[in-house]
Amino acid sequence: MNLFHCPQIKHRTEYEEYGKLQESAVHDRSKSPKGLSQPAPFADEIETPHTQPYCRVSIEEARKGTPPHRPVRVYADGIFDLFHSGHARALMQAKDLFPNTHLIVGVCSDDLTHKFKGFTVMSEDERYDAVSHCRYVDEVVRNAPWTLTPEFLAKHRIDFVAHDDIPYSSAGSDDVYKHIKEAGMFAPTQRTEGISTSDIITRIVRDYDVYVRRNLQRGYTAKELNVSFINEKKYHLQERVDKVKKKVKDVEERSKEFVQKVEEKSIDLIQKWEEKSREFIGNFLQMFGPEGALKHMLKEGKGRMLQAISPRQSPDSSPTRERSPSPSFRLPFFTKSSPPSSPRASAARAYNISEDEEEDD
Repeated sequence: MNLFHCPQIKHRTEYEEYGKLQESAVHDRSKSPKGLSQPAPFADEIETPHTQPYCRVSIEEARKGTPPHRPVRVYADGIFDLFHSGHARALMQAKDLFPNTHLIVGVCSDDLTHKFKGFTVMSEDERYDAVSHCRYVDEVVRNAPWTLTPEFLAKHRIDFVAHDDIPYSSAGSDDVYKHIKEAGMFAPTQRTEGISTSDIITRIVRDYDVYVRRNLQRGYTAKELNVSFINEKKYHLQERVDKVKKKVKDVEERSKEFVQKVEEKSIDLIQKWEEKSREFIGNFLQMFGPEGALKHMLKEGKGRMLQAISPRQSPDSSPTRERSPSPSFRLPFFTKSSPPSSPRASAARAYNISEDEEEDD
């Protein structure tokens, strides 16, 4: 039924007044994150006079965008046990279905949930409170019905119902949202794969021993955890064994780190030793090699020694040649000494002797 052509409404201003009253009753929850400082109110605590008849908005008008005083009222229901990101994403999609959306979330009670679905981890009050603190929620309906009736839809003035499109079989029906879909009031959302309440419970059951030991270590008693005396002692023993294993592992890791550091140090020392040894060998060869400095020093020293042992012969113009020889070098010295080795030497000596004689004369 078209909102602006509803036959029950004679004057559009009357419906606008109702919208303004409802908007003030639900509080001013700004879309800005800074304005979301209060939880969403509960529907049974909102005192809004319903003086105007219930008249739905069409899907075309909703998608086009309704006036600020007339938001599209979208309803989403569920159990919301162990409220997680999958729940929040579904409510976010419901909130973003239309440009101007007022999201109403219905949460089923414990009695209905235990009857049709099973036992819950959180109580109904805890689930109500968790949903009311979701940023996308504008209003919370406590003790929501399992199957939506026309009376419930009219009471809360619901325009559309948001839920995933998978048929939800329960309460003897193949799909509890079948009549909503046939009325054109169903707005589908997408499920978040990989996260659900059942998945979280499965993790806890699978790792039951880990979580029991965790809570025992945090101070919970075996009675609170419904653990027998024997299992309690077993868990304590496992905890001690794990601590010992952890210590051994820490020691192994430290020893590995120590060995690694020693290896790094040894490699560094070996490299330094190799560098020093190459330097030492180079210096040794430079000093004692075939063309080393020591050989040149020995050559120079040998030359100096030979020069010191055998001095150079005096020149011919030296005055010593003009002086008369010493008596020890006269003819008797030469005659008594070893005979001349060659005729030339004897002739030279004879010539020297004759010259001496001439000088004596």
